Parts: sequence; C-alpha cells; structure tokens
Amino acid sequence: MSEPILIAKNNKVSNYILPKMANRHGLIAGATGTGKTVTLQTLAEGFSKLGVPVFMADVKGDLSGISQAGGGNSKIEARVQQLELSGFSYAKSPVTFWDVFGEKGHPVRTTIAEMGPLLLGRLLNLNDVQAGVLNAIFKIADDNGWLLLDLKDLRAMMQHTSENAAQYQAQYGNISAASAGAIQRALLQLETEGADRLFGEPSLNLDDLIQTDANGHGIINILASDKLFNSPRIYATLLLWLLSELFEKLPEAGDLDKPKLVFFFDEAHLLFNDAPAALLEKIEQVVRLIRSKGVGVYFVSQNPLDIPDVVLGQLGNRVQHALRAFTPRDQKAVKSAATTFRANAGLDVATAITELGVGEALVSFLDEKGIPTTVERTFICPPGSRIGPATDAERSQVIRSSNVFSFYDKSVDRESAYEILKERAAESPTEEDPDDSFDWGGIFGGSSTKKKPAARRSDGVLEAAAKSVARTVGSELGRQIVRGVLGSILGGRK
Repeated sequence: MSEPILIAKNNKVSNYILPKMANRHGLIAGATGTGKTVTLQTLAEGFSKLGVPVFMADVKGDLSGISQAGGGNSKIEARVQQLELSGFSYAKSPVTFWDVFGEKGHPVRTTIAEMGPLLLGRLLNLNDVQAGVLNAIFKIADDNGWLLLDLKDLRAMMQHTSENAAQYQAQYGNISAASAGAIQRALLQLETEGADRLFGEPSLNLDDLIQTDANGHGIINILASDKLFNSPRIYATLLLWLLSELFEKLPEAGDLDKPKLVFFFDEAHLLFNDAPAALLEKIEQVVRLIRSKGVGVYFVSQNPLDIPDVVLGQLGNRVQHALRAFTPRDQKAVKSAATTFRANAGLDVATAITELGVGEALVSFLDEKGIPTTVERTFICPPGSRIGPATDAERSQVIRSSNVFSFYDKSVDRESAYEILKERAAESPTEEDPDDSFDWGGIFGGSSTKKKPAARRSDGVLEAAAKSVARTVGSELGRQIVRGVLGSILGGRK
C-alpha cells in the first residue's frame, strides 16, 4: 500500500491525497496570484516521490524550478515552522523538459495522421462543411496509402483533391473549391503560428512520459508553454491529443495502489471554449474512462465555472484558492464552488473563499471509500524544490542529461503524401492515362500547360510486380494508421 501524500495542513487537520484515489481526478481553482502554481508544484513533488510520473504544462515559465533544490526563501521557512513540518527538506525532482519549438526542451511532435481530422478540424476552427471535406481528404489518403505526416503533406493532399474533385465525388462526396480554399487558408494561418513545428517525425512516444529515475521517483514532464500559449487553440488541442492518446493506448489497469501517470491540464478553460457538442461529448468520455487506465487528470483553472458540469462532477479531489466576487459572474462562481464541497458545520465556505490568503485554500480529498472529506480551510504545504524558474544554464544541463536527449532533437522526413504526389506531378500523363484531364504539374507549381508526350516504356514483369507490392504495402500502411478516440475519421474507436 502506497503512503498518502501530505498536501495541506492546519492546526487541527492534515490533508492527504490517498494514492489509490488519485486517479479519480481533481480540480485546482483560484484567482491569479492566490497560490495555484505552488499547489501544482507540491502535488507534482508528492506524486514523483511516490514513483508516479507527472505531465504538466508550464504556462507562465516558472515551474522549471522544480528541477532545482529550494532554499534561501524566508517565506517558505516560516511556513514550514508554522505547519510544524518536521520531515521537510529541500530537494530537486527528476524532470524532463519538452517544447514544441525545441527551444526550452526536447521537441514534441505528432503526425497529421495521428491527430486525425476531428482534432485537426478543431485546431483549424472549421465549420461542419469544411470538417466534412477534411474527413474526405483523410479517407482518400488512407485508401491510397499516402501517409499524412506533416503540414506539407496535408497541403499537397488538399491541392490534389481540389484539382481532382470530380474524380473523387462519386465515392467521397463533393469537395468544393470554396471549402478546400478555406482549409488551405486556415493551414497557412496555423503555419504562421508555428504549428509546422508540431507536426512531423519522430513523433512523441508516450512511453517516454511514463518513466521513473534510478531512485524510483516519477519523472516530472514539463511542457514549456509560455510561447505556445500565444496560440491558445494549438495549446489546448495538443494537450487534448496527449490525453486522448493516453486513453487509447494504455491498457485497462483496474484499481491500482497508485496512478500510472498524473496529468495536469493548466488553463483548462481553453479546452472547452467554443468546443462543438460532439467534441465535448468525447472529452467527457475520455475523462470518465481514463481513470480505468490508471491516469489521474487534474484541471487547473481560475474559475470553477470554466469546467462543464459533466466534467466537474467527476473531479473528486479539490483545492480551492481564493476567488474574487467583484462581478455577478464572480459571485455566481463563489456560490457554485461553495456548493460543490461536503459541508463543514464550523465553516462558512462561501465567505471563506473570498477571504483566503496566498497559499491558503479550501481542501477536500476522497477518503478510502471514495467519499469526499469535509472541506477544511488550510495551508498548502510548501515544496522542497525552488519556487520560481530555473536559469537557462540549469535548464540546459537537465536537457543534456535526459534519457531522450538527441533522439527527438533531429527531425526525420520520410516519404509521405507530399513526396508521392510531387513524383506524380513530375510525370507527364500518357494518352492512355485516365488522369490525363488533370493538371498534375500545377499541384507543385509546375507548368499548367498539358502536353502529351510519347507513351512511356511498359514495365517489365519484375518491375511491375515490385510496383504492385509497393502499392499494396503503402495502401495497407495507410489503412493501419492508428488514431485515438478523438482522432479517428468518424470520431470513434479504432
């Protein structure tokens, strides 16, 4: 049985998270500057010491200090004495840094195929008609064995299907030039926001997020998100993709003594903003079922109202920092937060929420029977690691000593849809070619003038057989592309 994790304490009660209940998910809420980041750090440290890997996004750039031992902070020392934390010590935690842009950590990549049309449509902010066209494009690529790995693959497929819409209409439906053009413009905008760095290979192996160090401590994976956060839709979609991939690929685990992984979703409101009903349904499904895979999900938000009720009702472990009640919506949030806690006869929760100081919180965790404990007004225990960012030199040292150092840092560009279509564009159609009516050269900027050169040399028996095998293998690869519950063409399981 794993030891409980001390998270908060007052002069009467110590508040522990029970490891076997940690995958029942949680909520960390509170206004800016009330102590949510320190709470994140304390929770991450506790799980790491227990041998549980952690994933968290560093939106403000100050979580990197968890990789360094603390010390020299008078406020921390005063809080340690106040809470009488006799076993407290300063220590760093094992950390792996990640960064979509490859500047503050190892590059994080996925492929267009792995993300799938549902999440990509969300990323591109497509309407229903445009999303339908994107689905058709994915299906055409799959049926032909043309791998979609990066943005240039998708742009080439868009150009190809748009110029050959009549060929595909009977089997895949209408692909209008207007919809294709809208998707191309959205892709261009996505590229200007830096999303071209997100798509490619080697794509992230989820096993690299679920690691322990030589001492048995869980690795804390920190995604540098201060730059990524400038594109909120990319940030939210990436984290949702990671979560859906974990749900899809991890085996059923049943009731474990401790989670396999704890996933913190910071700025959680971005996940639900303007999300279509079908996507919200899938998100709720993932959150509800992923705990059976041994993954605990903790949403971090300024306002509890940012989380839909169907998701909020599944978050059993809660840390509520101070909320401000300046507007009617703020007042509604205070009342809503107060009613979600198990009542404490000696505490006016609604009043306390507006009075909490920095580092103070209302806390309720699940007991051994899965029942929320009565809410307590308490102080968050300080972390043993540094509060504040690591220096560039310290970060570089952590990156260089990582087990995945150099593996993700060099991109790979293997043959995929772009290269295949480019090769087809370079070939001039023969008189017998059924695709003679299409301008293959125009796809990649070639001449738009169609010519009919002499017929090509017919393939020999062995060459023809080799090409047939290559087409079969390619088509099979296309059909076997794995997409998760939020990535499949129809939004269903693979």
